[in-house]
Amino acid sequence: MKIRLLILAAMAPAIAAAQSSDFSISGKIGNLNKPAKIYLDYNAEGQGATDSAALVNGEFKFTGKITGIASGRMTLSREGIKDKEIYATGTGDVIYVNFGAEQIRITSADSLYNAKWTGSKVYNEMLAFDKQVGPTVMTVHHHANVLLSRATPAQQKDTAYFKVIDKRVQTYRTSRGINLLKFAKNNPNSYFSLQGLAEAVSGYNVKADVALPIFNSFSEKLRLSYTGQGLYKILNANTVAALGAIAPNFTQNDVNGKPVSLSDFKGKYVLIEFWASWCSPCRAESPNLLKQYALYKDKGFEILGVSVDGDKAKWLDAIKKDGLTWTQISDLKGWDNDARKVYGISGVPANFLIAPDGKILGAHLMGEVLNKKLAELIK
Repeated sequence: MKIRLLILAAMAPAIAAAQSSDFSISGKIGNLNKPAKIYLDYNAEGQGATDSAALVNGEFKFTGKITGIASGRMTLSREGIKDKEIYATGTGDVIYVNFGAEQIRITSADSLYNAKWTGSKVYNEMLAFDKQVGPTVMTVHHHANVLLSRATPAQQKDTAYFKVIDKRVQTYRTSRGINLLKFAKNNPNSYFSLQGLAEAVSGYNVKADVALPIFNSFSEKLRLSYTGQGLYKILNANTVAALGAIAPNFTQNDVNGKPVSLSDFKGKYVLIEFWASWCSPCRAESPNLLKQYALYKDKGFEILGVSVDGDKAKWLDAIKKDGLTWTQISDLKGWDNDARKVYGISGVPANFLIAPDGKILGAHLMGEVLNKKLAELIK
């Protein structure tokens, strides 16, 4: 048994501001040197960027311009291989952070994960937010996977040991889901209320009828921000892609540039699987999808992979590495993918199970939940 790292892959953009401003993130991680590198991926006000920096005696620095608050991911690879850390079994030296147009310094004797941040008011607000709502999904699964990696040979064979860890993970997740809504209700002027509500919608499947009243209580600045407008569209899109509704049709090109439509699969059970090459939990779900596809593809079941990638080469490479054999399409607009907007997806992985008559049977079905549903429907 293995607990998978679940990452809420949607990187929520920032509150609108009049102009972009400079930021810098410098730091020192031990005394690391080449080939060690730190990678920074961030998104602010709908504009994403990636950067990397080699470590020289542990020192590194990033600079750039952002508008508002950025949501980012930092990765430290001692071998200079970014993807190896991101796709590690939940123990990679990867952190997810928020920061603003600030002069930030981070330091640690051993790892990026344990680094201390100074000079960032936004980062401190993020820590205060997490303290109130509970540790992030990434943090909980990181600690769980560290425990699993350190398990003794006897523990690795002990089902009860895994169940104890899994129960702890689920308890933290449930608690955070409840607290996200409480925080959003009680802090209508906080950027993290908006980010928390978006997380509740994408990660905890909170419905629009619950989320919309909270959203409407937010300050005008939050509601009219890039993130606010995106969440508003998603909450309204959920009524379009509700269970029992006819699945909205869409058309995007496959890996060979040929247009493929959802309607092409009418008469079959179809799993619309939203994913991305950079999404760790999406990639972690691939082995299970491969098994289910092999079981049911000759019984009227298809998977339609919809990638929110913007880089075709990385998209194709991920398909090849994961051995995905079903139809894959994308408009290569990244997070602005048109199908994602139609279906109100605020994070990946996400999916919708469509009946042969075109109606939506289920949403956000992962792992054993998906397997059980398919077994019930397809004989």
